[in-house]
Amino acid sequence: MSLFDCLLMALPVVFLIGSVLIAVKAVSRGKSRKRALLLQLASFAFVFAVCMICPFAASAAGGEALVEAAGNASGMAFIGAAAATGLSCIGGGIAVGNAAPAAIGATSEDPKAFGKAIIFVALGEGIALYGMLISIMILSKIG
Repeated sequence: MSLFDCLLMALPVVFLIGSVLIAVKAVSRGKSRKRALLLQLASFAFVFAVCMICPFAASAAGGEALVEAAGNASGMAFIGAAAATGLSCIGGGIAVGNAAPAAIGATSEDPKAFGKAIIFVALGEGIALYGMLISIMILSKIG
């Protein structure tokens, strides 16, 4: 692998680290945290889109598009499995983060409400399990 290839692979990481540093500096100066989060999401989406488009453009330019189609398909399966697991875990974390304090508060007021309150926390955790099951199903198809 040449030095140019190594630099090309390191470029998205450097860009994302730079956007994190800019966001941290902006929040420390008193800017909105919500705006910094949206900046982070936008920069991640941009890097993701560029990294997804570049291999397809490179394979379309050469005559090896059919040979690399199988490699791209398995790579897309890995990305789909990672997205299913990652996004479902983020959603489950948000759900549990909102439901657990409410369940603790309801239990402290009425100990009989524990059974009803813990169901909502378990429903939030179930979202992450469903994402993991979907990613297992995706990964079993490429083997």
